[in-house]
Amino acid sequence: MSVLVGQAAPDFCVKAAQGDSVIENFTLSQFKGKKYVVLFFYPLDFTFVCPTELHEFQAKLGEFEALGAQVIGASTDSWFSHLAWLSTPKNVGGIQGVTYPIISDFNKTVASDYGILLPGGMALRGTFIIDKEG
Repeated sequence: MSVLVGQAAPDFCVKAAQGDSVIENFTLSQFKGKKYVVLFFYPLDFTFVCPTELHEFQAKLGEFEALGAQVIGASTDSWFSHLAWLSTPKNVGGIQGVTYPIISDFNKTVASDYGILLPGGMALRGTFIIDKEG
């Protein structure tokens, strides 16, 4: 399945890492009717390019929040990997300081539902802007 403009964004219920915590049952639907969502996928934790993307979203987080938007990162890594990366300092390739949630699509269903899952099980880069009605 591939998400197209004008279609409802597929909901999900997954674990997410935020700061030093794991959020159980993190859903897209929790924002329905409340916020826009900027959902972005990146390939893998602990790679040399991906941290720059995550830090840039963090640098612009206040602007997104002022517009009523929730930023959510996503990859097919485990929540354990996300927590480790979140606790790794920026100067050694980590994303310490990132405060928005990063979902763990460990079962690869979210990337598949959004049409960006590669045959090997890694997500492509992709950004989805989802309105308040989903």
